Amino acid sequence: MASLFRDRTLGYSRRDSTTAASAAVSTMSLGSGATSSSRFSTSSSALSPLPSPFPDLTPSLSTTDLRETAYEIFVASCRTSTGKALTYIPSNSSDRSPSPSPSVSNSNSSSPSMQRSLTSTAASKMKKALGLRSSSSSGIKRTEGSPGSGGKPKKPVTIGELMRIQMKVSENFDSRIRRALLRITAGQVGRRIESTVLPLELLQQFKAADFTDQREYDAWQKRNLKVLEAGLLLHPHMPLDKSNSAAQRLRQIIQPALDCPIETGRNNESMQVLRTAVMALANRSSDGSLFDSCHWADGLPLNLRLYEILLEACFDVNDEASIIEEVDELMDLIKKTWGILGLNQMLHNICFSWVLFNRYVATGQVETDLLEAADSQLAEVAKDAKTTKDPSYAKILNSTLTAMLGWAEKRLLAYHDTFDSGNIESMPTIVSIGVSAAKILVEDISNEYRRRRKGEVDVARSRIDTYIRSSLRTAFAQLMEKADSSRRASRHQPNPLPVLAILAKDVGEQASKEKEIFSPILMRWHPFAAGVAVATLHVCYGNELKQFVSSITELTPDAVQVLRAADKLEKDLVQIAVEDSVDSDDGGKAIIREMPPFEAEGAIANMVKDWIKMRIDRLKEWVDRNLQQEVWNPQANEGGFAPSAVEVLRIIDETLDAFFLLPIPMHPALLPDLMSGLDRCLQYYVSKAKSGCGSRNTYVPTMPALTRCTTATKLWKKKDKTLNTKRNPQVATMNGDNSSGVLQLCVRINTFHRIRTELEVLEKRIITLLRNSESAHVEDFSNGLGKKFEISPAACIEGIQQLSEAIGYRIVFHDLSSVLWDGLYIGELSSSRIEPFLQELEKNLTIISNTVNERVRTRIIADIMKASFDGFLVVLLAGGPSRIFTQQDSQIIEDDFKSLKDVFWANGDGLPVDIINKYSTTVRDVLPLFRTDAESLIERFRRSTLETYGSSAKSRLPLPPTSGQWNPTEPNTLLRVLCYRNDDAASKFLKKTYNLPKKL
Repeated sequence: MASLFRDRTLGYSRRDSTTAASAAVSTMSLGSGATSSSRFSTSSSALSPLPSPFPDLTPSLSTTDLRETAYEIFVASCRTSTGKALTYIPSNSSDRSPSPSPSVSNSNSSSPSMQRSLTSTAASKMKKALGLRSSSSSGIKRTEGSPGSGGKPKKPVTIGELMRIQMKVSENFDSRIRRALLRITAGQVGRRIESTVLPLELLQQFKAADFTDQREYDAWQKRNLKVLEAGLLLHPHMPLDKSNSAAQRLRQIIQPALDCPIETGRNNESMQVLRTAVMALANRSSDGSLFDSCHWADGLPLNLRLYEILLEACFDVNDEASIIEEVDELMDLIKKTWGILGLNQMLHNICFSWVLFNRYVATGQVETDLLEAADSQLAEVAKDAKTTKDPSYAKILNSTLTAMLGWAEKRLLAYHDTFDSGNIESMPTIVSIGVSAAKILVEDISNEYRRRRKGEVDVARSRIDTYIRSSLRTAFAQLMEKADSSRRASRHQPNPLPVLAILAKDVGEQASKEKEIFSPILMRWHPFAAGVAVATLHVCYGNELKQFVSSITELTPDAVQVLRAADKLEKDLVQIAVEDSVDSDDGGKAIIREMPPFEAEGAIANMVKDWIKMRIDRLKEWVDRNLQQEVWNPQANEGGFAPSAVEVLRIIDETLDAFFLLPIPMHPALLPDLMSGLDRCLQYYVSKAKSGCGSRNTYVPTMPALTRCTTATKLWKKKDKTLNTKRNPQVATMNGDNSSGVLQLCVRINTFHRIRTELEVLEKRIITLLRNSESAHVEDFSNGLGKKFEISPAACIEGIQQLSEAIGYRIVFHDLSSVLWDGLYIGELSSSRIEPFLQELEKNLTIISNTVNERVRTRIIADIMKASFDGFLVVLLAGGPSRIFTQQDSQIIEDDFKSLKDVFWANGDGLPVDIINKYSTTVRDVLPLFRTDAESLIERFRRSTLETYGSSAKSRLPLPPTSGQWNPTEPNTLLRVLCYRNDDAASKFLKKTYNLPKKL
């Protein structure tokens, strides 16, 4: 057998073939009792495995103890798998000729599977399925000699011999175990090996003489006793009652024997006691029935640790990162140990997954095919986990997957530090292992998960989300340190970049790297991996930027530089997020919600808004101060407008210039704020300028109650007295010291018109300034919002309308009241006609026409005309008891009204006819009532009142209220015509209906 070992080229590693050859040559000089441990010491020391996920065994069982025990179980299981008696073939038996076929075996040999020859061409189905590479020392030469051997033919290596080499077991040890198994089976013909407690039988087979020396025998005996202790007492197949008598006896035997060897002869009393106790424990069952097999090595975790050692034998001893080519045949033999170890396919899958994974880690994480094989095996574990809820399996599964997940997550939670161009190809498999382990732990082990709806938890997506956020936070912290170092290195250079500007650039590059390298890998488990990544970077940078912005007290070049860098970064990050989420159900809204806009622009905007507020407040104070001093002198300038308006417009122009000179990248965005403030200031100016000037209602008298008695005179005179406080029209019109005089009102109107005109010029200039701004875009010019004055133009129009009406009604009802109220139709009509009023009116019209701007002249004259028509009707319908009309007076009244209209028509040089007709409609409709006889008026009044008040007016006609809205069909208008009618029928009707006096 030694010669067979020397022939095997498995000892020639591509990494250390010379050392392996030397080891093979040195083996030739070893005797049958030599140990092989020295041959494997170099490779073993290179491994750096992870701690085993299986619970700790008794500390007295060393790794060597476990390996030797595992090998004994392996040989025992394989040699008895056929059920035939075993024949021992010593290693130095007569030479056999080389077998031409891998299936040929000696008829006297042990199990055919153990003695099957190895070939150099057989391809491993398992390796192919798992994607494993070929071993560097595979390709066994069956008939050629090793280099330097002179070409002498060598015997082929069998699977059994291969396993011995892989398990690092000496030929002497192997021979001894095989010899013992022959003796055991010879005495137990027909019994299966599973019904034998192997350590117990081995103890009885050998004496000290079978070993090199007493010390070796003592160590061998102690190992078997410790294995019995571990399998029957410490890690039994079934829970052990503390009061179990057999267990107590076994402890009493083993503890002293560990210090002093015991006699193990067949008829020895101590051996008989030991056998009785061992068999009593090994044959226990939960229901009291007899087992067909003994339970001494199938308790957790002893069986898994032994099986783990057997599986590790599949790795080439001289190329520890690769599995041997003969793994298919070897694995078939290893699985024969399931009967003794109490294993099944599910436990095999989890154990093999761990062995593959642990070997990848132990060999320097170089061979990614090992990692991929572990990942492939985990897929089988995931299927198994869903088919069983066995608590013992779940416990082993949990500890194994937790160890694998812990190792994977240590790298994935900072994958930017873990992976680079040299090892990026391993990242997908590590992620897959981490996700697979997490899914099994959560979905098939976690009780919490079972209590919740499975659809609510996407384990893979959740884990990837965690990896991305954790790793990028770590990467961001490193970028910050790098940016700070760059800033310190460039502090003596002119115009060094601020730290956050450097950081923004680095973060942008990190985002691009993430999108190109890592996101394509991670999107297999998280479809929006890039979106999560940029959202994380956005939040990290945003937190730093927020602190920076909160410390800014004024606009500086550094602040603007950081702002622009942040703005560019944000746009880049958002673009990646949008592109990554285009196929999501919500269109990427969830990711975008994780990216609140940077507060930098907002803070800069707030500072600009403070600047705007300061300018606006200052302008408003100026308006208050200067309007108090404004005299509204029509001679102040050629345009007839207030100097204060010129100054306000100049300040606004300067403010706009200053705004567009600010070093900010957001002029279009903040322009509406400035425009709004300036707009309000101008509105405030207009409002202040027209306040106290009165309106139409200021000068229109309240209509007196309807009566023909002297009380009406008193009421009217009281109102008339108020109106006559300023009687002289010339004084009221020409007095320049009167800030609310007609001329001053004209100046105010001119001022409002001037402001409104200049606003159009300012709006055009704003567009020019905006177009020259580097931060402006095409869409900023597509609409006028935020670039126009919104409320001040309307305020100007409203102010012009109010003051225009105030001028008209002031002239008619206040300035010309002496010729209208005190003169028109007082007493005899022929001597109190309208001509005096028209003369004064024409004087006022001339002055106003020469004062106001021609663009507003027509409106003011029209309002004076409207006020004149209203005053004419008030004289006719509410002129008090001093006025009386007959039916024949109607012609005089109509002629006077025509004269009044002619003043405004001015032979075609005045107002257009259509405007005159529009405003004279009410008068034209009412005047025919003065030509109508009293009886007809009374009848029309009755009918109109009944239509207005209904059947309640049949018994007694109610007194209609005074509305001031004159209409030929309105009861109050008809009644007033009757009240001023000098007619008996009218007098009788008024006396009878309303008890008014018959005489005026």
